[in-house]
Amino acid sequence: MHRKCKNKESMPDIYRYFGFVFLFHSNEHNPIHVHVQHNQHESIFEILIENGKISNIQIREKKGVPPLSSKDQAVAEKFVREYADNIVDKWVNYFIKKKRVVCTTITKKL
Repeated sequence: MHRKCKNKESMPDIYRYFGFVFLFHSNEHNPIHVHVQHNQHESIFEILIENGKISNIQIREKKGVPPLSSKDQAVAEKFVREYADNIVDKWVNYFIKKKRVVCTTITKKL
């Protein structure tokens, strides 16, 4: 089931999933990436594209913020892999086309 969730223009949430918040910061840069927050922790998932197709997803830490636990990182990575095409579409709409993105709450476990 999909439900809309609150969206902040300066840091738009793009998904909410069982306590995880997937969001962009408004002053982002390449490569395409999404910040994932859960329980005061945050990690960044970079979506790498080669020849117009997603080639890899890499995880990095955000400076000054404790990273997701290994268990939470696994959940977030599974989600990012499942929704990578949608995340890229939202990135293009927000950063390239300058359109507002809609946050969706996912209520079905992957």
